[in-house]
Amino acid sequence: MITKEYIEKRNNAYYIKDSRISLDSVVYAFLNGFSPEGIAQSFPLLTLEQIYGAIAYYLGNQREIDNYLQEGELLFEQLREASLKDNQLIIEKLNKVRKATR
Repeated sequence: MITKEYIEKRNNAYYIKDSRISLDSVVYAFLNGFSPEGIAQSFPLLTLEQIYGAIAYYLGNQREIDNYLQEGELLFEQLREASLKDNQLIIEKLNKVRKATR
């Protein structure tokens, strides 16, 4: 039996093999109801074969990938909160400018 790998793990992240496009991008599009053809329009560097391979990988490893995505979302939220805290003065100044220009 010949099998083809469509996903590779690099730097603790999942990518479509031989590309810089993350598995996250394809999975989120799939979960948001995009068809493989619709995903191909958003990511023209990927072939339909790669997209179907990525979706098949996700479905075959759903628990692992869902946990991975959830960890990424938590990390993003932590970084967002830290950025807001670290840049509070700048954010306050921007909000004052926005209010003044309305």
